[in-house]
This record gives sequence, C-alpha cells and structure tokens, in this order.
Amino acid sequence: MKNRVRELRKQLNLTQEEFANGLGVTRQTIIAIENDKYNPTLVLAIKIARLLNEPVESVFILEQ
Repeated sequence: MKNRVRELRKQLNLTQEEFANGLGVTRQTIIAIENDKYNPTLVLAIKIARLLNEPVESVFILEQ
C-alpha cells in the first residue's frame, strides 16, 4: 500500500514530531509510514486521514 502522508503533512506545515503528537504515536512511526515500511492499523489510518482533513482513500492507495 502506498500513501500520501508526507505530501499532505507538509502541505499543512506540520513537522513529523507535531504530526506524531497529534496522533499519539512516535516520530519513528510516522517515518516508517512515510517511507512505506509500515502499514498503519485501520484505526490509525482513520486518525491520520482525519488529522489531514482527507478521506482515507485519498491518503492511502491500495496497490493491485
């Protein structure tokens, strides 16, 4: 699964640390998600999308 987390986070001028704090996760988690090393749980994916003001489908792209 690919994602647009980094791109959308930067559009909101949020640092990885600020973004992580808003989600209640570590900065390392955000780094792993942005580098496609970790797929977040459904709950975390929804929280990410809400914080980015985007639909989940716009943030996370399921590859065939």
